[in-house]
Amino acid sequence: MRETERRFRPEIQGLRALACVLVVVYHVWLGRISGGVDAFFLISGFLVTGQLFRAASRGRIEFRPMWGRMIKRLFPAALTVLLLVIAASTVLLPQNRWFQTIKEVVASALYLENWQLAADSTDYFAQHNSASVVQHFWSLSIQGQFYVVWPLLVGLVLLIAKKAGRKVLPLLITTLGTVFAASLAYSVWLTAVDQPLAYFDSLTRAWEFALGGLLALVLDRVEVPRSARVVFGWAGVAGLVSCGLVLQVGTVFPGYLALWPTLSAALVILAGDTAFKAGADRFLSSRPLKYLGDLSYALYLWHWPVLVFYLVARDREEVGLRGGAVIIALAFALAVLTHHLVEKPVRASAIGARTRWGAYRFGVATLAAVLAATGAWQWVSVSQAGTYSIAVDDPDHPGALAHTDGFKYWGAADAALVPSFVAVSEDWAGIDPARCGVSPRNADLEVCTSQTSGHPTRRIVVTGDSHAGQFLGALLPVAEQRNWEVTSILRGGCPFSTDSDAVPGDQACIDWNSAVVDEIVTARPDAVMTIGTRDVRTGVEERVPGGYIAQWRKVDEAGIPVLAVRDNPRFDQSPSACVESRGTQAPECATPRYDLYAAEPPYETLADLPSNVRFLDFSDYFCTAEVCPPVIGNVLVYLDDNHVSGTYMSTMSAIADKAITEALGWADEQTQEPPPGG
Repeated sequence: MRETERRFRPEIQGLRALACVLVVVYHVWLGRISGGVDAFFLISGFLVTGQLFRAASRGRIEFRPMWGRMIKRLFPAALTVLLLVIAASTVLLPQNRWFQTIKEVVASALYLENWQLAADSTDYFAQHNSASVVQHFWSLSIQGQFYVVWPLLVGLVLLIAKKAGRKVLPLLITTLGTVFAASLAYSVWLTAVDQPLAYFDSLTRAWEFALGGLLALVLDRVEVPRSARVVFGWAGVAGLVSCGLVLQVGTVFPGYLALWPTLSAALVILAGDTAFKAGADRFLSSRPLKYLGDLSYALYLWHWPVLVFYLVARDREEVGLRGGAVIIALAFALAVLTHHLVEKPVRASAIGARTRWGAYRFGVATLAAVLAATGAWQWVSVSQAGTYSIAVDDPDHPGALAHTDGFKYWGAADAALVPSFVAVSEDWAGIDPARCGVSPRNADLEVCTSQTSGHPTRRIVVTGDSHAGQFLGALLPVAEQRNWEVTSILRGGCPFSTDSDAVPGDQACIDWNSAVVDEIVTARPDAVMTIGTRDVRTGVEERVPGGYIAQWRKVDEAGIPVLAVRDNPRFDQSPSACVESRGTQAPECATPRYDLYAAEPPYETLADLPSNVRFLDFSDYFCTAEVCPPVIGNVLVYLDDNHVSGTYMSTMSAIADKAITEALGWADEQTQEPPPGG
């Protein structure tokens, strides 16, 4: 097997270079994903499994020196890039992206970025974060986990073979075949059920490594005619190049479709050295590709941060041909410097050669440097975020009250905006998580309940998606003053409806909504508050989906009133981020009101609405008569491109109090003291 691997190494080096080039070009110029990462996984499985099998054949796997070599090979370039990314981010990155980036830098340094992104993929609120500068570390994290787990798996097979008196190879092939089949089946299932989670889950990718490992174990035993190998080689290259053009890799992988790039890479390896002048191996083993293969790790590390920083610095959503060329050239230059000044010197050094744990001490030291730098950045971010609260009738930060009739501004015109740009992206409203739990009637429902003083005077359920949840910022101060009990039952991206209006065909959302209705009917609150319209955005007509009305009718049958709130605007960019980069008065940060809201709400023309529905329209507090601005009353209105900040919502509490109590006929009920802003 050693001779086989030596014979195939030039082609593998070229294959690695090709996969890297495809990743970079697709990311930078096409804004797509190529499938090259899947080829990386197969190559890693092929090389590492071959090395481990040779060690197992000798009867022993030396774990400590093997992992030490991996530390020397992986840590220097990766942690150098992370350190420089931290430094550049503090200068170039908008402050509203700092906290998310800090979180992901730590996850990347610990080779857990894929799980961080997997958690964010199931956290609807995190999906609105802009792509971080280290998002590409997800694949490196999976590879790092593979380098730890795979030797242990092969070591376990070796131990079992020794105990059972069996040969290692058949048992290892059986084991990897089982891993391949189980992981691929799980990948296909999870991709169909929850593709964003499946994309980053390590277990859905294990079969790609296993496929490479199986190829390493059987390659010596496969005889393929040279003519067929020539075809295999070019077919594999063509498959890799075309994968990202034909498939929307980012939205359909991994699943069975990931067999396309992995089998393409396998064909290239299987082709090997054809000794044919027109063979793909002649191209892959050329000197430029071999050198590019040496740079591939550093180039992959650098291309994504350079791309993100370029887009931020130029305030663009995509790059053109010239900009892409600049990005690729800069990433290549940084890769060359990193390879020759960091990677090669460390690999050639005596680190780990003189002492048993030298490489590990080196790894801990470099990792500690990144974590220390991240900790310092976190401290600075928290300091700049500050702690603040808007007092009753704050003269400098009236927020939504600035849009009330007869309002006269009495504070400083140049008062600082709140929340700070560092904190705004985290400014979600909600009930204290300590008061949340699973419904005793349905384990799929998370139910959060506000605290009251004794028996509540009224009970309100807020349900639906995150846009319903954001109104807790306005409702909770009212509830505290009036001693109402507020219960939230929310699911991101899942409005209160009989259909899956946000994500068509989302059966889990439909099932969740059915359970919510049962929960509400059982609890019999005094009112249900939810979102009543949809698609308040440029180029789309606001509407009341039929599924909303059908859901309200179910609640009507139980005699429970529904407060249906007209939705807030959605934008193509984050208004707060626009303000940070261009200023409060920049006209491009505001959107004409007529582009978002029609003069007449869509529910005004609907017939046969359930009698229990009361509509609340707060559009005048998100927009003036002409525009929907990013700042109102010195308060940032939005935390991302479509969610209202909790701080701004808190300034709407008096407004919400009046609207809710009048709509439900509770206006004459006394409060313990005036609500904030009242």
